[in-house]
Amino acid sequence: MTTLSYTFPSTTTSSSTRRFLITSNGSSCRRRPNISTEDQPCSSSACYQGAVQSYGLQKQRVQLNSISKAMRTRRLDSVGRQKKGAIRCNIELQDFIGGDLIKPDLGQWLSDVEEHKAIAIYSPHEGGYEGRYLTRLKYQGYHFLDLSARGLGDPETTLTKFHPVCPAHVGKQPIARWYFPPEVDYRLSLLPPDAKGLVVWIIEAKVLSKAELQFLALLPTLRPNVRVIAECGNWRKFMWKPLKEIAGLSQS
Repeated sequence: MTTLSYTFPSTTTSSSTRRFLITSNGSSCRRRPNISTEDQPCSSSACYQGAVQSYGLQKQRVQLNSISKAMRTRRLDSVGRQKKGAIRCNIELQDFIGGDLIKPDLGQWLSDVEEHKAIAIYSPHEGGYEGRYLTRLKYQGYHFLDLSARGLGDPETTLTKFHPVCPAHVGKQPIARWYFPPEVDYRLSLLPPDAKGLVVWIIEAKVLSKAELQFLALLPTLRPNVRVIAECGNWRKFMWKPLKEIAGLSQS
C-alpha cells in the first residue's frame, strides 16, 4: 500500500501548515498540525496557579527577611547587655596553695573509711589529689593492692577464688590456661603482723556494673581486714561517698 504526503499552507494562519496523507485506495487521513507550545496561549487555571505560587514565594521571602532582622536585633541586644555587665575574677587562697592542702578533712576521711569500710571517691580530672588521702591511710598501717577495673574481670572470682588466666600465645605457642590464687586472700597471707589491714584501691571503677559495685561494697563484710576504695568518677573537688549508697544497697 502506497502512501503520499502533501503539505498545504493554512488559510487562517500564516505560520501553521496542514499536512494530509493519501493512501492507495484514495482515502485521506488528516494529521494534527505541528503547532509549538510557545504559540499556544496559557489557560486561565494555569495562569492562576502560577500567580498563586509566585505570591506564596514572595510571602515566604518577606517572612524570612523579617525573621532574620528580628534575630539580628536580638543578637545585638544580647551583646550590648553582655558588655554592660562587669566580670570579676576573685583570687582566693586556694589559687596560691592548692585546694587539696587547706581542706581539714583528713580526720573525716579516716573516720569514714573505718565506719563504712567501702568508699567511692570522686577526684578532679587533673589527678594528684587522691595521693594525699592514700598517704594518710599508709600512715595508719594499711597496705595497698592497686587494680584496674577494666582488666579485673569478674570481681568475685578474681579477688576471692582461684581463677584461670589464658596467657597470650601470639599464634606460635599452644593455648594454655594458668590458675592464679585469689588476689585478696593471697595478699592477706603476705601481710606483716603489725599491718592494720589491706586496702583494695580500684581505679576506673566507673566502668563496673551495679552488681559488681555491690560485691565490692560487701567485700569488707566477707574479709574483715579489707577496705575498698573505688574511683567511680570525677568532680571539681575531691569528694567521697559510701560505696553502698552508690551501689544501691541499704546502709544497714
